[in-house]
Amino acid sequence: MARLLPENERALAPFRAEIDALDAQMVELLARRFEVVKHVIAVKKAEGLAALLPERVEDVVEKVTATAETKGVPPELAERLWRVLIQWVVDYENERLG
Repeated sequence: MARLLPENERALAPFRAEIDALDAQMVELLARRFEVVKHVIAVKKAEGLAALLPERVEDVVEKVTATAETKGVPPELAERLWRVLIQWVVDYENERLG
């Protein structure tokens, strides 16, 4: 249900709609990433690997922050977001790996 915007917020409506669409795309990408994580868990379980592989964490963060910088995204933002995402995934994997 759409709510009526105050007069002084109406100019924001098209930008909010674009942000909402981008958020939906980001959730779709997270869903795809999460499907890959399920496969990673199976391999880690079969190979006796730990959920946390610190070298891999740093490699991912380094790649993401470098990409962010080339795209005009503050690398500090990308690093913080990915570290939270990675920690959540490690915790999720640990629960499943036992």
